[in-house]
Amino acid sequence: MTDSRNRPEDLPDSRGREPMLTAGPAVETADLALLLLHGRGATAKSMLSLFGVLDVPKIAAFAPEAPGNSWYPNSFLAPLESNQPFLDSALSRIESIVSKLVSHGIASHRIALLGFSQGACLTLEFVVRHPRRYGAVIGLTGGLIGPPGTSRNYPGSLAGVPVFLGTSDPDPHVPFERVRETETVLRRMGAEVELRRYPGMPHTIEGDELDAARSLLERASAK
Repeated sequence: MTDSRNRPEDLPDSRGREPMLTAGPAVETADLALLLLHGRGATAKSMLSLFGVLDVPKIAAFAPEAPGNSWYPNSFLAPLESNQPFLDSALSRIESIVSKLVSHGIASHRIALLGFSQGACLTLEFVVRHPRRYGAVIGLTGGLIGPPGTSRNYPGSLAGVPVFLGTSDPDPHVPFERVRETETVLRRMGAEVELRRYPGMPHTIEGDELDAARSLLERASAK
């Protein structure tokens, strides 16, 4: 599924020590560039498998892999300092990839981000800290990072950015209240948010979420 036309050396991350796998058409000719962020203990390869299931052939996919398969060591609800410097390093890595895509002439509205679990938390935290007109943002069972009471006064705008949030409830790792808080913050920043709650769903990705993600990516690709 990897495609040599989207070579990691052409679009390096901020460190380049961990792999970044790619799939789909050459990014210059693709309708959309999609960053895929895996969960704790998972791999870039697993996210490319998910990309295959999404079946969006006109999208170029980029799946970086975290050191030791974890973006940061503790719960996303832990004090922010307990996840440093790993959290800042992970956010910097995503920023480097997005900046490199933009420098290659890919407009931000042609860049989408999708993450699951820890990768969803990282995705959502990245977009509020680095707001711009993304093509789509998809967070599957995740929320903004930090303990209860964390300040959420992020500068900048996400006006017009379509966001899909899907989550199990109850979930062993992600309280539904945090997903709701995330929805509120994103809406306040101007994003167009759809939240779907799946009572009793295990900590996984299910078919309705995939359908919603596919639809959002196809709409973003058509713009």
